[in-house]
Amino acid sequence: MDEITTPYGVNCLWDPIASIDLAAAVDAKFIREIISGVYASDFGLWNTNVGATIRHKARLGMMDLKLLFNIVPEAAKYLADREIGDIAKSTEFNNRPDALCVSGLTAGSETDTQVLTLTKNAVKNTPILCNTGCNLDNIVRQLSASDGAVCATTFKVNGVFENPVDEDRVKAFMDKVKEYRKTL
Repeated sequence: MDEITTPYGVNCLWDPIASIDLAAAVDAKFIREIISGVYASDFGLWNTNVGATIRHKARLGMMDLKLLFNIVPEAAKYLADREIGDIAKSTEFNNRPDALCVSGLTAGSETDTQVLTLTKNAVKNTPILCNTGCNLDNIVRQLSASDGAVCATTFKVNGVFENPVDEDRVKAFMDKVKEYRKTL
């Protein structure tokens, strides 16, 4: 732990309470999770309880823990018939998230840039993160429609989710991101 200097986050899929517990255990600075809304998914219904999540965070004294709300989770659809802009606006107003995450269908699947743009245009004060599918070929386009990105699959050997991290892929990707940042 004393060698890690970059802030990092954690998540336990589809369980914000367990994600907060894990963050407390490993001194993570943020969680990325489905914290609000009701979703129909490949895994059944996800019915969140944002109040219980925030109270749990407070009970653990983790007031500085950042919460990244996934409002377009992988393999799921918001159960109510609402536009993404409306979901983003109400999530921002009701929950004050530290960021909103917009995903593609699965880990490693490209996020729809139009959905990112609609989400970004809908909110005033919340960063929008491209949550899946960024790679060397699309990162500039994805960052042009968002404020940042969550990346993992593209860093793996051959870009395969189950593989270990390939340091050369990370370096090439980050070099491209750094070049893009110079244009801002």
